[in-house]
Amino acid sequence: MSPVVCTPLYAEYFALRDKLTTPVIHTGRSKGTPAQGPALVAGVAGALVDGIAPGDVIVASEICHSGKVVQSFAADLVAGELRRLGMAVHVGPVVTTDHVVDSAGERAALAASGAIGVDTESGLLVGDDGQTVVVRVVVDTPGKPLRRVGMLVRGARGLAQLRRTAAAIDAWAAAAGERQLLLATPRSFCAGVERAIETVERALERFGAPVYVRRQIVHNRHVVSELEGRGAVFVEELDAVPEGSLVVLAAHGVAPAVRRQADERHLRVIDATCPLVAKVHHEVRRYAARDTTVVLIGHPDHEEVIGTVGEAPDHVIVVANPAEAEIVQLPDPTKVGYAMQTTLAVEEAAETAAVLRRRFPTLTGPKRDDICYATSNRQAGVRQIAAQSDLVIVLGSQNSSNSKRLAEVAEAAGTRAVLVDDASELELDLIAGAERIGITAGASAPPELVDHLIRCLSGLGPVSVTENGTLTEDVRFALPKEVSQT
Repeated sequence: MSPVVCTPLYAEYFALRDKLTTPVIHTGRSKGTPAQGPALVAGVAGALVDGIAPGDVIVASEICHSGKVVQSFAADLVAGELRRLGMAVHVGPVVTTDHVVDSAGERAALAASGAIGVDTESGLLVGDDGQTVVVRVVVDTPGKPLRRVGMLVRGARGLAQLRRTAAAIDAWAAAAGERQLLLATPRSFCAGVERAIETVERALERFGAPVYVRRQIVHNRHVVSELEGRGAVFVEELDAVPEGSLVVLAAHGVAPAVRRQADERHLRVIDATCPLVAKVHHEVRRYAARDTTVVLIGHPDHEEVIGTVGEAPDHVIVVANPAEAEIVQLPDPTKVGYAMQTTLAVEEAAETAAVLRRRFPTLTGPKRDDICYATSNRQAGVRQIAAQSDLVIVLGSQNSSNSKRLAEVAEAAGTRAVLVDDASELELDLIAGAERIGITAGASAPPELVDHLIRCLSGLGPVSVTENGTLTEDVRFALPKEVSQT
């Protein structure tokens, strides 16, 4: 079924008719059959709560009418597209009434139900399959009701703003359609990330807020935001932590100088360093004790590498790739070992190590490469789905090394890939024409982000979901004693 745009009022119809390439129809307050399949209701509406201004856009997360509530699964996708156009967008419930709402009392009563916007048509037009999107430009608010001087100007500006939504609406229409979703296995949280997050949660439960955390506990903004809501306070450096306070060290590890600073400030420290990162730190210390140069394969600006170098800065040389390995110069080429950042792309890291072995025959290294099991497993999983997909979506933050590597692995397999924090960052143009989409998530990305993305894509048309891979991860790491002891 082809996507269609519904405009209840003639003014809304004329505002969009010449701006859209998508079919647009004037519906009025239709009492006919609600839309089935991808449809978008576009027009103007009133705001019910403060903080929404005339000209802002409301995208309905759900539509309430006559006691019935209908979900709009693709709301976050469309809202993200509108924000990228520079518009102020609010996502939340919209209620449809059988009359124009303008009194302060009635607005407040509707707002008490959780709704943020009101109109008189959307509930009559939406289908019950979750594939209807409602986009409404606000023309009246609690502070600027309809029957107030300036309404005609606000109405005209609202229709002009409605015209600005046309590019996002056309992008929604181009992306609508039936598709297959291929889920990589394994994906999302690894044992080290789970341990780090639980460490902060347990610290908050046991010691109360605030619990200070040096840097992001893991590289994911959703995780950080959720923990901030519970009372965690994230700081860049320890000098921002009041003396004597409790501080958690993040999963990526720190240099010994950071621990010394914590002692000097009499801080109570809980170390959430991933045990696999701690293993690399131990390797570097062991090499340095033998006066051996360590070639650390990794990205020099990554927190994990910075912390590892800090273990023996006079003995560590960082190389990022095979090209740098070809030209690195060592104080004594006969006394050299190597270690790796745990979140590298497996194939490139192996190639870099091979160059070092060729150039330095006495090179020694760990019994097993330092790239962690979770990184390797997720890269193998994304490689499998990439071979079957038109597009691979990786959920993870831009500062997450393991997430970035997943996108690179997919692209190396010849498939377009995009790294996004969540569904709202996914540009609809990227998925237009993609009938088979692979989905994975970095080791620091919450699994619920995958569920939400699937739900959003199902709002663009029917989806079939297939799990790819059977590998099960059963690794568990013990919590730090400070939060595990009763």
